[in-house]
Amino acid sequence: MGKSFSSLFSAAVIAAMCGTASAYTLNGTVTTNDGKAIQGADVKLLKRNKATSTDEQGKFSFHETTIGIAQARSAGGFSLSNGVLNFTQNGNSPVQVKMFDMVGNQVFAQTFQGTGSVDLNSVIEAQGTYLARIKLGSAQETIRFSASGNYKGSVAQDRTALMKIDGEQDTLSIEKEGFVTKKIFLPKLDTTLSIKLDEVSSEQTFKFGYALKNEPRMSKGCGKNSSLNSTGTVENGKKYNLNVGGKNRTFFITLPSNYDNTKPHKLLIANHCMGSKAEDFVHHTPDYDHPTPYYGQQKLDKNGDYIFVAPQGNDNGTWNGKEDHQFVDEMITTMFDNYCIDTTRVFATGFSFGAMFTNSLAQDLQERLRAVAVYATADYNIWLPANSNNPGRYDAKDLPIAWMGVHGKRDGVCNYDRAKTSALPRILKRNGKADVNGNFTDASSEKPQEFNGKAGHLCYDFKTVDERFPVKWCSWNGEHQWTAHDGSNTSTGQGWQNTWVPEEVHKFFEQF
Repeated sequence: MGKSFSSLFSAAVIAAMCGTASAYTLNGTVTTNDGKAIQGADVKLLKRNKATSTDEQGKFSFHETTIGIAQARSAGGFSLSNGVLNFTQNGNSPVQVKMFDMVGNQVFAQTFQGTGSVDLNSVIEAQGTYLARIKLGSAQETIRFSASGNYKGSVAQDRTALMKIDGEQDTLSIEKEGFVTKKIFLPKLDTTLSIKLDEVSSEQTFKFGYALKNEPRMSKGCGKNSSLNSTGTVENGKKYNLNVGGKNRTFFITLPSNYDNTKPHKLLIANHCMGSKAEDFVHHTPDYDHPTPYYGQQKLDKNGDYIFVAPQGNDNGTWNGKEDHQFVDEMITTMFDNYCIDTTRVFATGFSFGAMFTNSLAQDLQERLRAVAVYATADYNIWLPANSNNPGRYDAKDLPIAWMGVHGKRDGVCNYDRAKTSALPRILKRNGKADVNGNFTDASSEKPQEFNGKAGHLCYDFKTVDERFPVKWCSWNGEHQWTAHDGSNTSTGQGWQNTWVPEEVHKFFEQF
């Protein structure tokens, strides 16, 4: 078998001298996420131990031409006689010999220096087809042969066989101070790449929540077109359906006119009150409950930073509890999957029954909602998940949330005092400044300053809460109405066109 192998191997080497082995050119550009070139980034091919850096345009290139053995005579020479590989060297380039079976198992590998010989007869232990790779300096050949005497010729382009060895695969590493190191697996090297690096965040991290003015976190929908199918169009948005727990639920979406699927938008959820419906936020005749869409927030979105969504309560227009929490949770996920949203800036707001529902969401979806604003809330008609260790306690997650309340002191539907002494302290109880272990403390002992006149209002910012989870309480001399205003005639509901609430809420949300 050794004699058969040596004669075939010699013939294969001679035949391969006329061939040309593979080469590659790898080009790339490295930029920031907004497309600015990154100069001086270290770029490495890890397997091949090659390195370069990006130029002023963020560009880099690797180029390698592998010449045939016949072209490398000046580097030395080799011959094969009776299964013995003889080699001579005119320089310092090593001779690398590797042999593989067709399953990809390496059966021989050795590197030689200077002048010498190696007997390859002992390599072949069984009949079959093998690959031999000989590398001399920058020259290399890969040869396929059979130990039974059936020579197959050069397979420099046999990608399947070569891939089992190492082929043209490698891993590209890109490093630059101030940016997150990126590693990219390359199934082939002969390609052109566009690479974006994320800047290293200098933001402080916390046990829970985000720093004020944190960098946006992009949702899955960024860079994609929505796959949602609308079931209807209204003057200020589109209607969609979502199956939740086997029940068809409806919600409306209003995108900014300049919506850009590469820009992370804020998301605002508007929850309707009893007797109203989600559709009233997208088209209606202005009244004191709906002076402008989405509780006046769309009108204040001058730059198109927000996406607005309005979920519909159950068939009777109310919010029933756990199933509605699941609906809103899945609706948020659907929005994240289909639109470019900053997942750290999701807000919710509502009036009356919509405020009570918003308030319950604030005590259940703290990981998803950054802040809420409630108008005329109360601490009843809401569902909260019970704490398994304390069934009488309903803030099971015991997590803080930024919270703003607006309430008329003469509200006869949702009692003002009950909101002040129950709903508000429930939030304050877990919004106190974090201790050394990152756990939030109880701030419910602090009491708000209140408005005590006929015309005007007073908004009080709590002092003992964590600055990342502010709490604001706004009181005014009004009844059950969210469009609070400073006019003296508050008993008839007139003056809603001049409400100060949207601006105060907009400022509250924008601080994040």
